[in-house]
Amino acid sequence: MRQLLAPALATWLASTASAAPDGWLDVHECGASGSEFSTTAQTIAGSKEITVADVGDFRAGQGVTVSKCNPHYTFCTLRPPENPFSTNPLGDAAELRGFDGSAGSWLVFLLEVDGANPLTFRWSDDLTRTWKGTRVPITFDWQPLSGGVEIKVNKRDLQPGHIIAFAARDQLVTKVEAVAGNALTLAHPATRTAKDAVVRHCDDEALQAAITRAVQEKRRVLIPAGRYRLTKSLVVTNAASIVIEGASGANTLLDISEGHGGCIRLQGGTEAVIRNLRMVGHTGLGEGPGWRSFRTSSGRACWPVGLKPCHAISIRNTERVLIENVHASRMNCEAFYCQGDARSGTREPKAYTKSLTYLRCSATDCDGNAFNNNDLAENTSVLYCRIVDVGGCSWEGASRFVRFIGNYLRNAGPVAMGNIGSRAAHLEELGSGQHIVADNVFEGRCFYAGRAGRPMVTTAAAVQVIITNNLFVNFNSTGVALRNVSSDRMLPAEIATVRGNIFDMTCQDPEPIARTCIDVGTTGVLVSDNQIYVRGGPDPTVTAIKLREPALGLTIHDNLIRNCGIGLVTARADASVSKVVAPATFLLTGAAVPLERRQSHRYRGWNLAWTSGSQANTLAIIDSFDPETLRFTLKEPRDLKAGDRFEVFPPSANWNIHHNTITGCLSPVVLDSYGSETSFFKDNVVTRGEATGVKAAIEVRGRFHLIGNHISGFGEKDSAALALFADPLGRLGQNLYRANIIERCAVPITESQKGLWDAAKAQENVIIEQR
Repeated sequence: MRQLLAPALATWLASTASAAPDGWLDVHECGASGSEFSTTAQTIAGSKEITVADVGDFRAGQGVTVSKCNPHYTFCTLRPPENPFSTNPLGDAAELRGFDGSAGSWLVFLLEVDGANPLTFRWSDDLTRTWKGTRVPITFDWQPLSGGVEIKVNKRDLQPGHIIAFAARDQLVTKVEAVAGNALTLAHPATRTAKDAVVRHCDDEALQAAITRAVQEKRRVLIPAGRYRLTKSLVVTNAASIVIEGASGANTLLDISEGHGGCIRLQGGTEAVIRNLRMVGHTGLGEGPGWRSFRTSSGRACWPVGLKPCHAISIRNTERVLIENVHASRMNCEAFYCQGDARSGTREPKAYTKSLTYLRCSATDCDGNAFNNNDLAENTSVLYCRIVDVGGCSWEGASRFVRFIGNYLRNAGPVAMGNIGSRAAHLEELGSGQHIVADNVFEGRCFYAGRAGRPMVTTAAAVQVIITNNLFVNFNSTGVALRNVSSDRMLPAEIATVRGNIFDMTCQDPEPIARTCIDVGTTGVLVSDNQIYVRGGPDPTVTAIKLREPALGLTIHDNLIRNCGIGLVTARADASVSKVVAPATFLLTGAAVPLERRQSHRYRGWNLAWTSGSQANTLAIIDSFDPETLRFTLKEPRDLKAGDRFEVFPPSANWNIHHNTITGCLSPVVLDSYGSETSFFKDNVVTRGEATGVKAAIEVRGRFHLIGNHISGFGEKDSAALALFADPLGRLGQNLYRANIIERCAVPITESQKGLWDAAKAQENVIIEQR
């Protein structure tokens, strides 16, 4: 009896396993193949029938692509000089002919008008990695490009910066209508004879049908293990609730390597869950133009990757989204992307993304960004993800209330917070770019746009940022950079805490890069309880902490710094006059002096020290800064000229640098900014450790009050505990030195000019065992 039941039981179990559970829709029910099989074929121009080397698992009704047999032009656009992102159709502005596939089956051309009188153009067929021709005269007749392509420009009122873009392809996207022996009858004829065409399965229409049906029937989509090739995005539109789930994140693959756009696009709707999928595109790290723009002849930024985009998932205005165990590789645009509407102050749109979570996902071997919210979407969480070998940003977040937690990053671009190209007033009502960056591991270096060394964690227009409990391992790039961007399209960043991180800045690369662990130039920053070190001897290319004027309200305490080139350094804020508006009013250029927010000090009563021009080495007082016109006005008229350089600093900075330990550094402390009456360096321990050739433990070049510090062990010949200098304006006698202990130092105090120590207020300092 057992022998009789066994076959029946096996048959029943197999049928049960293949059937989708209740509430689920298996994509195979809608005709998806999930097959990796491909074969070669012979095609004849004008015929729907092709002869394949192996019919394999091709079946009638299935989608297929056939290479080399259908030369055509797609995404043909004419973009005006003022907008390189435009997708206006090319129309009759130009004609195209001749594509023969000799230079490749998929070419993307960009032609930009680069001269007038006479009209000329430059052109590229590799997304501007190279320009194949520049200043080519426009003849308004047929002109050769590459791959047999010729263009005839008809539009005669072109201007520098006009762009003609198009793709030339030879791929046929069609369906199998019948199978007879080794002959496949297709729904569309080939337009070119080919002896070595390649036939592949194409599942985008079947998958789209399953998604559309699931939305209508309120079911979940199940994608069994397999390889599902796509030529275009799968779109989920206004789903009340949908789940799209693969059998596993390893064995269920959406492949858009021969397609245009993203694997899945969410558009509107209330709730979406996508999980357990792998997604692959067409451009690995270094294979495309890189994450960069080029400047057009009309002065605009054009991003060439947008002409041949591929990404994993994009989201627009879906209210709640969970992306779990989804793994993207070889994407040239953002692997995971969100862009849509958002709150503007108290104004709330009808639909926008309120919650977006990426959980246990990855982006690897990608030429573009890993994760990007190019909007003010709220409550985005990137949790326990892996980001390796990514040429753009690991995370680019213009959005609000972001959590970037528990991730692993190596050889990837920065965690860029608050990249918001706007100075709109509503951004000062609700804030922008609020982030928590915690519990992450950053290994090796930051790599962005083909170059190593950029800061790993950055703020642009972000406010309320917490960076805590992160590990930096063998790090050969700047770690955290809280620096302002002086821009007429950006509000300055402010208010951040950098706490409890460990920075191992030991370089394992062939060449060390000059780098800073924590670089602070924004107002309202607390830096505490961090460990910063280099294994072995001191590394002259490493600066542990850098503090920049004109930031206000910096508190730096309880940090442990070892074996760096520079332990702690302060810096001045340099800029120059770009335009003189009136004798006391000007515009500036220079990233170091931020164009402040409306709700700020607006530089009222601040100091401006001229460093060049007829005013050099004199001090002026700023009356005000206008955050709308971006104009600075001085209290008194001056002989201003474009190009005059100056430095800006506050009358009261409120800097408190205390209870830090700095040891083994070549230049332990360099206070090289103007400082102020409220700039303190107190209760710190500064020792020589194993460093040699240290000229001074602490250099004082501005107004700082040194109180209760212990300086020890600088006993080498001519090595000084304190090296005093006049400030950049030559001023003396503004510093307080009280209750400092100088122990076992060769020279307790040196002066760049006689009288600096006598002019200062020195009280209760102790010198022990002078060497």
